[in-house]
Amino acid sequence: MPDPVPMLAAEDVARSFDVSRPWLQRVLAGEGKRTLRAVDGVSFEIPKGTTLSLVGESGCGKSTVARLVVGLYRPSRGRILFDGVELEQARADAAQRRRMQMIFQDPYASLNPRWRVRDIVAEPIRAFGMVSEAAAQREKVAELLTQVGLSPLDGEKYPHEFSGGQRQRISIARALSSNPEFLVCDEPTSALDVSVQAQILNLMKDLQRRLGLTYLFISHNLAVVRQISDRIGVMYLGRLVELAPAETLFTAPRHPYTRALMEAIPDLDMTGRQRIPVGGEVPSPISPPSGCPFHPRCPLANARCKAEMPALLPPRGQPDTIVACHAVEEGRDPAPAPAGADQRMGTTATAL
Repeated sequence: MPDPVPMLAAEDVARSFDVSRPWLQRVLAGEGKRTLRAVDGVSFEIPKGTTLSLVGESGCGKSTVARLVVGLYRPSRGRILFDGVELEQARADAAQRRRMQMIFQDPYASLNPRWRVRDIVAEPIRAFGMVSEAAAQREKVAELLTQVGLSPLDGEKYPHEFSGGQRQRISIARALSSNPEFLVCDEPTSALDVSVQAQILNLMKDLQRRLGLTYLFISHNLAVVRQISDRIGVMYLGRLVELAPAETLFTAPRHPYTRALMEAIPDLDMTGRQRIPVGGEVPSPISPPSGCPFHPRCPLANARCKAEMPALLPPRGQPDTIVACHAVEEGRDPAPAPAGADQRMGTTATAL
C-alpha cells in the first residue's frame, strides 16, 4: 500500500528576484524597482518511490524550482513539505537533511578538480558523521563506485582523468553516499552525448528500483524524460501549464505549449509529417503579458485568454491530468490523439 504522505509537496510556491538597477541610477532615470518572477505559484506532489519531471524552455523556472526544493533558495510565497515536514524545519535537522541530495547539471564544474575521487565521494559521509573509521570510509566509497558502474580503483584518480559520463557517475555516487531517499536531478544528462545519456538514465532507473529512491528530474528535453518519469509537469514562464502521467502527456497532450514542445522532437522515422512551429518568443518574466502568459504565441488565444489567468483544471475525460488553458476548458482545442497513436514519440524515446 503506497504511503499517503508524499515525499515532497509544493504548495503555491513562488520565487521572485529583485533585478533593479542601483538606487541612484533608478532615481536619475526615473524608474521604479524591477522584479523577476522566476517561479509564480507552482504546486505539485511527488509520491515516494516515483519520479516527477519538470520540462520547459530555458528560463521557464524549472531549475529555480530545483534550488527551492533543496533549500538553496527560500520561497517568496508558499511552502514546501518534505515527508510531511516544513522544508526549513527538515533542513535544520542533519538526519533529515541527509535524506535529500542533488545531482548537478555540469559534471565538469560540480567536481573539485584538486580532490581525488575517493575524497569527493566520501565528503558527505564525513560531513554527516556517518562513518568515522578510515578503513570503513574506503570500503563504503569502493561500494558506491561499484554501484554506479565504476571500479574501486578509480577512487585514486582525479576528475580530469574521466569522461563526461564517468564524471556524472561520480556525481551520482557522491549523492548516494549519505543514503538519501530523495534526489533532485537538475538536467543531469544535458551535457552528455546521446548514447551516454541513455546509460546514465538506465543507471538512475536501476538505482531507483533497487534503493526505492524518489526523483525530481529537471530537463528541457521531453524525449529524455519519457523513459524515466511517472508524471511530467510542463512549465512556461514560471508556472505549470500541464501536469500528467508520462504516457498520457505523450499520447494525448492538451496544452498548446505542450504540443509545441512535441513538435520540436526529432522525427527519426522521416515520415514527412508537416510541423507547425510555435511562433514568437518567450516573454520577459520581468514584465509578463496579461492573462494567460502563453497567449501571445498561442494559435487558440481569444479575448478571455488575454485578460484572465487560467486555472489548473482536469480536462474532460482525463481526470489524472490538469491543464491551465481556457481553450481546453471551453473545448476549443483539437481533439487529443488516441493513446498509442503517436509512434514517432516512442521511437524517439527508445532511441535515447
